[in-house]
Amino acid sequence: MASEEIRAVDTRTAMSPTERRAAAARAPETPSGEGRTRAWATRLVVVGIVLSAVNLRPAITSLGALLEEVRDGLGMSGSVAGLLTSVPPLCFAVFGVTAPRLARRFGPAAVVCAGMAAIAAGLLIRPYVGGTAGFLAASALALMGIAVSNVLMPVIVKRWFPDRVGSMTGLYSMALALGTSLAAAATVPLTDAMGGEWRSGLAVWAIIAAAAGLPWLPLVRDRGAEPAQGRAPARDAAEHPAPLRITRSRTAWALAVFFGLQATAAYITMGWMPQIFRDAGVPAGTAGVLLAVTMVMGVPLAFVIPRVATRLSHQGPIALVLGVCGLAGYAGLYFAPAGGAWAWALLLGVSNCSFPLALTLVGMRARSGPGVAQLSAFAQSTGYLLSIPGPLLVGVLYQHSGGWGLPIALMAALMLPQMAVGVLAGRDRTVEDEAAS
Repeated sequence: MASEEIRAVDTRTAMSPTERRAAAARAPETPSGEGRTRAWATRLVVVGIVLSAVNLRPAITSLGALLEEVRDGLGMSGSVAGLLTSVPPLCFAVFGVTAPRLARRFGPAAVVCAGMAAIAAGLLIRPYVGGTAGFLAASALALMGIAVSNVLMPVIVKRWFPDRVGSMTGLYSMALALGTSLAAAATVPLTDAMGGEWRSGLAVWAIIAAAAGLPWLPLVRDRGAEPAQGRAPARDAAEHPAPLRITRSRTAWALAVFFGLQATAAYITMGWMPQIFRDAGVPAGTAGVLLAVTMVMGVPLAFVIPRVATRLSHQGPIALVLGVCGLAGYAGLYFAPAGGAWAWALLLGVSNCSFPLALTLVGMRARSGPGVAQLSAFAQSTGYLLSIPGPLLVGVLYQHSGGWGLPIALMAALMLPQMAVGVLAGRDRTVEDEAAS
């Protein structure tokens, strides 16, 4: 998702306490009526950010929890199911790049509101359209809404809360992790409570998405997204990228491949891990909870890993430790998937925290804000394109081998180049120097 681009830029452009006090002193006074209006608008934005973040993953993790029922209900082959798990990164790569242009024309709040409507419509329609093609098309509609919202919500955070980017981004990240884990853990119990009908179990998440669009409705006409502090909207460095030949940087390529491989592992985990446990004899509800455990590991570690990484001169050792955790988790899935299921879920949850490491490296491998933005765009777009075949290949191997041995072996094999490029991307150098030379 391209939201990481804004987050990386914010890391470099956040104001110091002295600058914040000086900016507050320069801020013009506003009439009390206008202040009250802005205060209510600010509250709406906070509610909108939290509810929107909660809806950025249930479309994926709820499907993973019921993938077997969906396959049986639609007569879907393993290869097509693999294609379905490859759709999210494809949509993020294709639709995410349209978000800035849409925001300039209609305003960020209007686009996020439309994104929530697209998520709600896609989630509501896809279980009932009939046929695999319709299911894929409706899933793409929901993922399109996720893609544009994912890009623009950090932009809204920066516009409305320029002095609290860190705290609001933390709130956004926790809400996203909560939604991811909640959908993974609650989808099967909700389905059972509604009579065991998988269509209802998937469609119920449309209600939360529809509710997430409501706080944005009063703001859709505000194309400028006026910030809460009465200051001019912060300019994103991505609007003025430096003339940098990013493709000439070996570090940029290493980071792009690292981003792509960690995304491959993440989407394979979200799409297939519950099915691996279920095929090993783990009950469906427990398999969903195991996926939730894997996803929720990202909440605390997303705060710890960046702080540790910024204190090291070489971040390669962190990539190695995360990779070793992934290899141990895959080994457990191969030899004793049911016996040590909780341990394997925890290990893979730690391994999946290569994502916040990738974001941190984007901010550290470029000197300037425009350089960070350009590196982030290159690493994410290239990385998500590289991640598309992985889940599809897992589905093909699963179908033709009749088991999980080969797919798990593939996952473990991909962890080795991820560790290697992580070491390369972790070296203390900048893409500006490499591109210039």
